[in-house]
Amino acid sequence: MAGATVFPMTRNDNNPGGGRNAVTVRGLVKHYGETKALDGVDLDVREGTVMGVLGPNGAGKTTLVRILSTLLAPDSGHATVAGYDVVRQPRQLRRVIGLTGQYASVDEKLPGWENLYMIGRLLDLSRKDARARADELLERFSLTDAARRPASTYSGGMRRRLDLAASMIGRPTVLFLDEPTTGLDPRTRNEVWDEVQAMVGDGVTVLLTTQYMEEAEQLASELTVVDRGKVIAGGGIEELKAKVGGRTLRVRPADPRELSPLAGMLDELGITGLASTTVDAETGSLLVPILSDEQLTAVVGAVTARGITIASITTELPSLDEVFLSLTGHRASAPQDTRPAESREEVAV
Repeated sequence: MAGATVFPMTRNDNNPGGGRNAVTVRGLVKHYGETKALDGVDLDVREGTVMGVLGPNGAGKTTLVRILSTLLAPDSGHATVAGYDVVRQPRQLRRVIGLTGQYASVDEKLPGWENLYMIGRLLDLSRKDARARADELLERFSLTDAARRPASTYSGGMRRRLDLAASMIGRPTVLFLDEPTTGLDPRTRNEVWDEVQAMVGDGVTVLLTTQYMEEAEQLASELTVVDRGKVIAGGGIEELKAKVGGRTLRVRPADPRELSPLAGMLDELGITGLASTTVDAETGSLLVPILSDEQLTAVVGAVTARGITIASITTELPSLDEVFLSLTGHRASAPQDTRPAESREEVAV
């Protein structure tokens, strides 16, 4: 955008590859009365990547996005986005970021094209450039046929795509997606994922908050887990799974009738020392939590000693949902709040 001077981005000292940071957060704190929404958050998002921010409802995810997108001032701490300080340089920062929240922010009374044109003009694009950009994005998001229809006539998926298109008008270098697929059906969610991946392919950096574990695995290259306003874990998906520790041994005997007796035997032996074995009746398998190779050997030895014929035996890392449960004590659940954004403004954190 004209008039915007991009400052050099800081180095991520924790990144062995030396990649530049698009987002750097240090010691961010925000209170709502007695509620501490953010309690000293540190975060680095490398340029050209997708950072997934996970956490239960009320963990502070939305507050973090609002601060980084200049909609809310922190009580203390420091953050830069695309080289701009979120407190001291909000006007410059707004020219190089995009934001899509849980609910479509477009004017439903206006046609899709006019929504995009209006935003372009508000971002100081010339009339010619605003028209061209609106046409370009409507085509990219497969909305050309509906360009002149009021947004109120759009399906939920079309409105979400229009919202994403609106966030891209200013060609942002950093895009904030705050639970962008809330309430969407699986097909539309996949369409949104495709668009996000295309944006990243164009070099956009994305900070994504979500409670959908599948969404995090599909889109994010790194994850940060927050709970009660604090960062409690971070890293690549496989790295987080490894940090949680343990694997699950899936044993499928040739005779399904052996499942329950075998589970009881392993529990009595106390081999795993982590949790009870469980029977997966649907697959005819026994799930055995293990912490070490020695435990793996002991389990296999016990099965062999019993003379049980095994159809298959495999080891599995914990699922991302299990990682989330281990770290936060909560199972991940899709957002359920369907109230208008206006009524949620004071309580969402």
